[in-house]
Amino acid sequence: MSPYGTAGGGRSSNYEYVIARVRSRRASLFDTDDYRKLVRMGTSEIARFMEETEYETEMNALGARYSGSDLIEYALNRNLAKHFDDLLRWAEGALYSYIARYLRKFDAWNSKTVIRGIYSGAESSEIEDDLIRAGEFGEKRIDTLVTAGSIEEVVESLDDTIFGESLAEAYEVYEAEEVLVPLENAIDRAFYETLLDGLPSNPERDSPTGLYVQFLQAEVDFRNLRNALRLARSGAETDPTEYYIRGGKLFDEQSLGQLTANFDGLVAAVRDSRYGDDLDAALSALEDAQNLVEFERALDTALLEYADKLSTRYPLSVCPVLSFVLAKEQEVDNIRAIARGREAGLGPDEIEQELVIL
Repeated sequence: MSPYGTAGGGRSSNYEYVIARVRSRRASLFDTDDYRKLVRMGTSEIARFMEETEYETEMNALGARYSGSDLIEYALNRNLAKHFDDLLRWAEGALYSYIARYLRKFDAWNSKTVIRGIYSGAESSEIEDDLIRAGEFGEKRIDTLVTAGSIEEVVESLDDTIFGESLAEAYEVYEAEEVLVPLENAIDRAFYETLLDGLPSNPERDSPTGLYVQFLQAEVDFRNLRNALRLARSGAETDPTEYYIRGGKLFDEQSLGQLTANFDGLVAAVRDSRYGDDLDAALSALEDAQNLVEFERALDTALLEYADKLSTRYPLSVCPVLSFVLAKEQEVDNIRAIARGREAGLGPDEIEQELVIL
């Protein structure tokens, strides 16, 4: 993948071309009927099913080395990286920069995956298999991360990235408490706050930059909401401001802290916000949810719905592209959950409860 700063410079954005390609890719995503079939299959049947879909190339390339859920897992990761690499290959101008900045989420994913792997004592080969090579990090940096002998080495190797400063501070807390939450939270905060770095806080709403900022602000708001829900339902005596991410519109640090102790008020705040009209059904599902897993699934559905509505409302913008990124990620998560669930002996109804489907 090209370094992010080298592509698209000086050229105008080619929205029509990229969005046409994205619509074609979006049409090939699995639908409700596909998932209903998959949850009733064993892992070998799921693999055969995937060989007859757009995952065919990856399944055939990896089939000699892997089988079962491992084959499915690695094919999913490789396919995801291919799709997002294609987005960068197609895009030009500011559109390229918008997409590239957003895809740094996979640098965050890979950094957290390496840290978790080292913490749990996993082999480097196991860690590498879980990486998604769809971000800015090149092969050299990924090799350095995978071969690191300690979490301290990982933190040092990321010193010159967007995660460097916040990770260094969090590492001191990790040393004292020996829990990963400060490190993972530092990575998430660095990614989301860097997303909006240098962008205007109140651009013209319907302009290309305005739509991009609106989408990113929603992502930050939903991440803060997710963290607040987790704290509200966990009963943990944790300062919610430690999890607060700057850049959204729905919360400030003070209001997030107050609402974390008041779940009903939290949902009401979202219903009264600019997301309320678009998320009415999802918010009702959120209120009806019985546990944290159901809450988070309703929240994932709400974000996907909001992204889809933005892409429909502004079809010639970055919104359809970013909506596709979220939808593709969710498809991969759904297929992974089905394969793991079937391998663990879960029934179709149990697995369906874990899926996020629009």
